[in-house]
Amino acid sequence: MDCRIGCAACCIVISISSPIPGMPEGKPAGVPCIQLTAEGRCGLFGKPERPAVCGSLAPSADMCGASNEEAFAALSALEQATAPSPCSRPRQ
Repeated sequence: MDCRIGCAACCIVISISSPIPGMPEGKPAGVPCIQLTAEGRCGLFGKPERPAVCGSLAPSADMCGASNEEAFAALSALEQATAPSPCSRPRQ
């Protein structure tokens, strides 16, 4: 399966804890990656500075669904299901 051009759900919906050029603390869920182009593509695709987690995320029917809306919904559910619980977060 290939990514739908312009979808970018994985570059917006999910959190990324590893550093990204321009986002040294990573990317919070729901925030577009700073490397996301106006066309909805990864500006780091194929470059060594692209985070390994991004390179390992492969499109699939379960994750992407049949539309951009389904991709956003599926990834939102996955993000919520894997988010740390408030009790397990370090105190500040």
